[in-house]
Amino acid sequence: MAGIYLHIPFCKKACHYCNFHFSTSLTLKNDFTGALLREIELQHNYLQGEVIETVYLGGGTPSLLERQELESIMHKLRQEFTIHPRAEFTLEANPDDISPEKLAAWKEAGINRLSIGIQSFFEEDLQWMNRAHDARQAEESIRLAQAAGFHNLTIDLIYGTPGLTDERWQKNVQTALALDVPHLSCYALTVEPGTALQKMIAVHKKEAVEEDKQARHFILLMQWLGEAGYEHYEISNFAKPGFRSRHNTSYWQGKSYLGLGPSAHSFNGSARQWNIANNALYIQSLRQDKVPLEEEQLSAAQRLNEYIMISLRTIEGIDLDRLQQQFGEAAHHSVMASLQPYLLNNQCRVTDRKIVLTSEGKLFADGIAASLFVE
Repeated sequence: MAGIYLHIPFCKKACHYCNFHFSTSLTLKNDFTGALLREIELQHNYLQGEVIETVYLGGGTPSLLERQELESIMHKLRQEFTIHPRAEFTLEANPDDISPEKLAAWKEAGINRLSIGIQSFFEEDLQWMNRAHDARQAEESIRLAQAAGFHNLTIDLIYGTPGLTDERWQKNVQTALALDVPHLSCYALTVEPGTALQKMIAVHKKEAVEEDKQARHFILLMQWLGEAGYEHYEISNFAKPGFRSRHNTSYWQGKSYLGLGPSAHSFNGSARQWNIANNALYIQSLRQDKVPLEEEQLSAAQRLNEYIMISLRTIEGIDLDRLQQQFGEAAHHSVMASLQPYLLNNQCRVTDRKIVLTSEGKLFADGIAASLFVE
């Protein structure tokens, strides 16, 4: 089975930390929808008839779509692809967009999972990030979603920001637990090049990020959510039993997926492709029945290294039998040789022929993965 990701590239405001592709001008939104529908038609053979088990509308801010726009997108997907009757349909939503009317429209269109961009339950943090919603809307949006029958939902929280104390971080997590949110995606604030945040830090308008604080917040997060019965199934993701993100899990399992919309990426097992990150050029190209994309064939080493990177981030870890069978004895030997320092430092362990990170190792996940890469 496979997945589909749709990138909706519009936002009301530009969050200071965000480096995703988006526009705060909505003037091209109607034209974009028409172009997206055409791309769905043109790309209907990309997944070679695989049944679609997950659909994810991300962005940007998909909750800005009007009812008719969302319905037309969902109808076209069902028209062009074979979608599993119990498929997971996730829509990313900002708290300020959530209302009983919109929730009813989303449910009617077939959305059965929401990802709500809370980031923080504190007004000061939201203003610091330049979010469009306030603290009251953060809590109210979750209650409204649950009242509308959306019990499969996740929220995003950001930790390690300069003004976020340990006490306020604990309060953010406690608020999510009190609201009975079954899935949390928690991210350390990353200062991406070219973002407003990076520029403001450079001219001393905002404080720099403290790595020690971020590590401390992550350790506390693992402790609190572990005690609350959440499964830490991927570095940034925690779920109650039965509430893992099926769509994101398919990425980490290396399944095929089709990305639609400006800047969206696709993967078919042997190659990656990505669309142009420009709304006007995307629309112009689709008017000429051309998908504006670039493609890269992946070498055996690239496929192996991607497997190492994504697998090590998960609770299942790197399957040594799969690594040996799929990539060969030399790759297996190389990975095991590079792994030894991390076994000695108790940052990794091997259990049932699987390499998994310890709690200590999760602090250094990307660095450990990179050191296991094969040339």
